[in-house]
Amino acid sequence: MDEVLKRQDSGELKRRLHGRDLVGFGVGIIIGTGIFTLAGVEAKSHAGPSVTLSFVLGAVVAGMAALCYAELASSVPTAGSAYTYAFATLGETFAWIIGWDLLLEFALGAAVVSRGWSGYLANLMGLSPDWFGEDAKVNIGAVAIIAVLTVIAVLGIKESARVTNLLVLVKVAVCVLILAVGVFYIRGENLTPFIPPAQAPAETASTLHQPIVQAALGLEQSVYGIAGMVTAAAVVFFAYTGFEALANLGEETVNPKRDLRVGILGALGVCALLYIGVSLVLTGMVPFAEIDAGAPLADAFDRVGQHWVGALISLGAVTGLTSVMMVELVTIGRIGFAMGRDGLLPKKFGTAHPRWGTPHRMTVAGAVLIAALAAFVPISELADMVSIGALSAMIIVAVAVPVLRKRRPDLERPFTVPFSPYLPIAAALACFYLMLNLDVMTWLRFAAWLLLGLLIYVFYGRRHSRFAKDEVSSTDLPS
Repeated sequence: MDEVLKRQDSGELKRRLHGRDLVGFGVGIIIGTGIFTLAGVEAKSHAGPSVTLSFVLGAVVAGMAALCYAELASSVPTAGSAYTYAFATLGETFAWIIGWDLLLEFALGAAVVSRGWSGYLANLMGLSPDWFGEDAKVNIGAVAIIAVLTVIAVLGIKESARVTNLLVLVKVAVCVLILAVGVFYIRGENLTPFIPPAQAPAETASTLHQPIVQAALGLEQSVYGIAGMVTAAAVVFFAYTGFEALANLGEETVNPKRDLRVGILGALGVCALLYIGVSLVLTGMVPFAEIDAGAPLADAFDRVGQHWVGALISLGAVTGLTSVMMVELVTIGRIGFAMGRDGLLPKKFGTAHPRWGTPHRMTVAGAVLIAALAAFVPISELADMVSIGALSAMIIVAVAVPVLRKRRPDLERPFTVPFSPYLPIAAALACFYLMLNLDVMTWLRFAAWLLLGLLIYVFYGRRHSRFAKDEVSSTDLPS
């Protein structure tokens, strides 16, 4: 894959990151929406106390995918993440699909988080709902935070890392506070039964809003039970996908062979423990049917008279969601940089700033799209799109591991997935099963996005590709 690794003649990213920086970035993007919002929402709507098991299931699947990412990231330390891996193993068409998919995942994720950030800030500081939060016609708060973070992301990757690491320290401290105080308010009756029996939803939804596996098998709609726990796992899964962003920083890592696997697996392990612990505390403090979907953790501590903890949680949510947006902006820039460098997007997106060494044009372009979505579009109904995008990307990565091993068994692999090809196959199947538990409408929107991407590829990307119609062959891989 010499051609894949040497696409940097239009500008090279600076190597300034170490393993601790990558762990900070990973925790920065993983700890956010999942811990401050989704744990309560999914406990109330789908899983009950078993949302803890949903986070366990999500962690197991993410862990298998992370092992695949770690092998490919240490072997192919270049910008683009799953996009680059697909290019090296499955060819240009698959690479375009996954790159387009990743742009959707991170752009939509940043837009969702920026609107949530705006609402938390309004709560914390008593700001006008006309300009902040979901009821605002134009969400100025969301646009403002995206603008500020874009400037930081463009100025330099080390500056982004410093800001992210500072925010990570604050929100990890808040998570530890939640566990340390909340454990004394857990009531056993709130956790019994741990997996509530399945029941019909309070309001019957249309088939379009039914999990596709239920719709395909003609099953009656239900919530809770084992099926509800798995559905919740599919929804909260995207909250684990921060490690995916780390694979985009291979070109900016001082020692990618060591630091990438430390960053990916270290960040995932820390965050899995925090998610599981906080979701157990939350459902133990409040009966799941009474959880407040807007601010579940703050409300839980208000109920037990610990208002000061609730205020600190709101502060932690603001800082936590800020770091998520920071990392997502950085990631979008690196994916678009790799695609522009290959000619699949306009070449100007594949150049780094001569002074700051960052993909400034793609970062700004991505920020404009995110700000437009965050300002005008109530996108809570599109949150599942983030999960389906992440899961589909991980399927590609899992498949790429055994394919690349077969095509280039002599390729240096500082980190290898154990039990290959069985573990990568299991990871791909597990991701696909979680995808089947997302609703029909999510699949239709995902299909529409992919169709739009294929049209762009056919009429622009394929014609302007650096490699024309030739896919990377096995002889292009490095010795």
